Amino acid sequence: MLNKSLKTPLDNFYKWEKNKPTKEFLIQPINGNYNQYSWERVGQEARQICSYINSLNLAKKSKIAIISKNCAHWIIADLAIMMSGHISVPIYANVNGETTKYILDHSESKAIFVGKLEESDWKNIKSGIPKNIHSINFGYYNLSNAEDMVTWDELLKSNKPINSSPNNSLENILTIIYTSGTTGIPKGVVLSYNAASLATQNLNKLVPLKESERWFSYLPLSHIAERALVEFGGIFSGGTISFAESLDTFSNNLKYTKPTIFFGVPRIYTKFMMGILSKFPQKRLDLLLSIPLINKLFKNILKKALGLNCARICITGAAAIPISTLEWYNKLGILIYEAYGMSENSACSHGNYPENVKFGFVGKAMPNTDVQITKEGEVIMKNECIMEGYYKDPKKTAEVIKNGYLYTGDKGEIDEEGYLKITGRVKDIFKTSKGKYVAPNPIEMKFSKNKNIEQICVVGMNLDQPIALVVLSDSANKINQSNLKISLTNTLEEINKQIEKHEKIKKVIIVKNQWTTENGVLTPTMKIKRNEIDKIYESNYIEWYESSENIIWE
Repeated sequence: MLNKSLKTPLDNFYKWEKNKPTKEFLIQPINGNYNQYSWERVGQEARQICSYINSLNLAKKSKIAIISKNCAHWIIADLAIMMSGHISVPIYANVNGETTKYILDHSESKAIFVGKLEESDWKNIKSGIPKNIHSINFGYYNLSNAEDMVTWDELLKSNKPINSSPNNSLENILTIIYTSGTTGIPKGVVLSYNAASLATQNLNKLVPLKESERWFSYLPLSHIAERALVEFGGIFSGGTISFAESLDTFSNNLKYTKPTIFFGVPRIYTKFMMGILSKFPQKRLDLLLSIPLINKLFKNILKKALGLNCARICITGAAAIPISTLEWYNKLGILIYEAYGMSENSACSHGNYPENVKFGFVGKAMPNTDVQITKEGEVIMKNECIMEGYYKDPKKTAEVIKNGYLYTGDKGEIDEEGYLKITGRVKDIFKTSKGKYVAPNPIEMKFSKNKNIEQICVVGMNLDQPIALVVLSDSANKINQSNLKISLTNTLEEINKQIEKHEKIKKVIIVKNQWTTENGVLTPTMKIKRNEIDKIYESNYIEWYESSENIIWE
């Protein structure tokens, strides 16, 4: 049953456009300058771009793609697509040409906005864009070899803004989000205006949003979490959204923004933590925090250095975060709220509420959400934020939506207070050569207590016992190898005492290269692609396993 009083993103946008037209809405750094876009300017440009889209005479509810890193034009283009009554198809900015072509073909996209991209990615991406598709270049982000595309500024010069404020029915399709996919080809998650709008409304119940909110948008807008929380959250609240110019300027851009609500995946929080520990080793940090006279001052200095000194809420999700990391930040006076969701339910499932935070749990169910654990231990849930289905794939849709429940693929437990703990992925569980099943995630969480470890993946398919592949932190690389070996050996022995016999880790292998989105080992939301790990290292598993050493350098 649709809630007719529910506000769409356009409803909320028009409200702020009318009520505070000159107030900045988007802040885009370009060449070190912070370009401000007021609500009025955003509305004007969105209507001009909408006018151009309308001139293309596309069939109703056509698909229009966006491929770009986060930027002001991404959001303006999204608003223009909504105003035109068409359906957005966001594409991750680091995909290859083959994936680009697949998504454009599969979604039947008739137009594409191309914007802020790495040159190394763009050459490959361009090869996947069909010649007959209407292509628009944002034009502000130094994209080379894009002369065959019409630019954003050209469209602003040649198109008058539409003279209305069109909207969409709640039951209409808002977007098709293609999952990043830790395995297999991307699937198109079809989300309605009702689902996305309700997800944002539930966010407001989780964390009451203020007009003065400042948001920092850097995680891919192509993913539902950033879209629902930051883009739609910013539009819902009437706050300001700022962007990162580049990886090199990230820290300064974050400090400039001073976000009041900060959303980070676990990998980001780990990076921040490792950065502090590289300057203040744990013993020194503990000493400074133990001195009453400087404790508060030192905490404020660290928060300011991170750019989080104004953050009243820090949220994490998309992947598991170790309890030890949450505790570490809590000692600095930064309380991180875990939340849980996925593309298939508009990132709306569970969250820790202010003053009701439980470390190690992703929180309680969102309003009007029914959650159950199957006899196999899988989390299933039902609410109005669930997708319509996978685009053009009824078979896969039927595999994950049964009797109105979304089968998440996550294993979990619910405690007596209603808090959900995610214990791993159903598909991540592997079987050793002894026929025993191992869930890697809980074991990986235990290793994370050792701050010399930045990334870890437990593997062991067809081995007698699992082994752990480890990427060292920057600070660990500066430690004497023999001391590092002692530290890792102690951690290994401690963990093996805590887990079942068939789960005990036989070896720890320190790999040479970091796992990144660029080398294809991490998804855009920085989850490890375990199948890629196997592809890279599997040929060495037996040799490592049979080594006489417990700690091995690749």
